[in-house]
Amino acid sequence: MKDTKVASVQFEHAPGDKQANLEKVRRFTAEAAEQGVELVVFPEMCITGYWFLRDLSREQLLALVESVPSGPTTEELLRLAKRHNLSVGAGLLEITDEGEMFNSYVVAMPDGRTVCHRKLHAFVNEHIASGSRFTVFDLPNGNRAAILICYDNNLFENTRIVALKGAEILIAPHQTGGCRTPSPRCMGVIDQSLWHARGENREAIEAEFLGSKGREWLLRWLPSRAHDNGMFLIFSNGVGIDGDEVRTGNAMIFNPYGEILTETWVADDKMIVADLEADQLTMNVGMRWIQTRRPDLYGSLAKLTGREMDTRTVRFKGIEKGS
Repeated sequence: MKDTKVASVQFEHAPGDKQANLEKVRRFTAEAAEQGVELVVFPEMCITGYWFLRDLSREQLLALVESVPSGPTTEELLRLAKRHNLSVGAGLLEITDEGEMFNSYVVAMPDGRTVCHRKLHAFVNEHIASGSRFTVFDLPNGNRAAILICYDNNLFENTRIVALKGAEILIAPHQTGGCRTPSPRCMGVIDQSLWHARGENREAIEAEFLGSKGREWLLRWLPSRAHDNGMFLIFSNGVGIDGDEVRTGNAMIFNPYGEILTETWVADDKMIVADLEADQLTMNVGMRWIQTRRPDLYGSLAKLTGREMDTRTVRFKGIEKGS
């Protein structure tokens, strides 16, 4: 790996307004280029919008989908990458030639290449399918990166597999924090009035972002994905109103020791920038642990237990819509 400068962006998307969301991508990409960034990471589904998709019919979803790489958003991301000489990643709703829809994430690179990851654990809408492939690729500077979208990162098997495939940098776009979940000690809903009143009382909403519904919850598990696998991790997230919930932002960049290189909890659109130092990949803890693996013991990890369930079923179990 080579030393590199990267950026993570949090922003509040406008549901269904791809042009407004792309304008934010354009603005932050230009700012990243001015700071010498080589890779800028935007949130999951930031082009389309996310949580409002939950209640849309297949016909309504079809009004928002695009093909990849020939669709207009991917073509615009490529133009931005070439113009600013950096790689840029953003999430959108993809449709295939066969009519399947995916929660996808595209990284466009200045050399004209694109990669697309389809979320492995999609659940927001029954008409959006889950992907079935891991996405590990080389950036133009030779650094090896992987993409895992939101829930994909919750399963440590996924992060370990991309590490074994050589990933040095994990791109982790999310729409999370402030979520309504069936787990009583996991996140929880944030009063939207706190977000709307942030101009007069910023401390109230940022206390929520820093607390158990945002940063505290993330720090229970997210650093381990970097630490245990010896990878840098770029966490990008939505912020502000997302359907009937409030996303907490909390953009962070971790080194391979699980240490925070930079972060924000500001209740606003924000970009953070960090230098990734390649020498931190030399014999860090996670790398040493991987070298001592005993694959002969792990066959049971790939066997069905009978307890497996569809992600959508698990995610919404015990949750009523709008409650």
